Amino acid sequence: MNKLGKPHLSIRIDLPGGGRFGPGKAALLDAIADLGSINKAASQLGMSYPRAKKLVEAMNRDFGVPLVISAQGGADGGGSYLTEAAQDIRTHYRELCKRSLAHNKELLTKFEPSKSRH
Repeated sequence: MNKLGKPHLSIRIDLPGGGRFGPGKAALLDAIADLGSINKAASQLGMSYPRAKKLVEAMNRDFGVPLVISAQGGADGGGSYLTEAAQDIRTHYRELCKRSLAHNKELLTKFEPSKSRH
């Protein structure tokens, strides 16, 4: 059972080059946008920095354009930010999830333990 206590829809998109984009990578982009740092985002999500960095590199490669830009330390301490392409992907992914849930909400209830056997 998931943390919500009932079935929920989780969308993962298989990309043309073999990569995937789903809720984990979307959450990583959201955290980077909020915190301005891959390291802080990784910490918030309970993952290691190397894992988060690897996911960012995969997203940059899989989409064919940079989604996250990182600046090295210096006077401002460095940090990371999302590109316009990443902002668009976040928006489109949220909309896809929202529409999919709205369209499948009734059918999704059929997967509740008390109803799935009928």
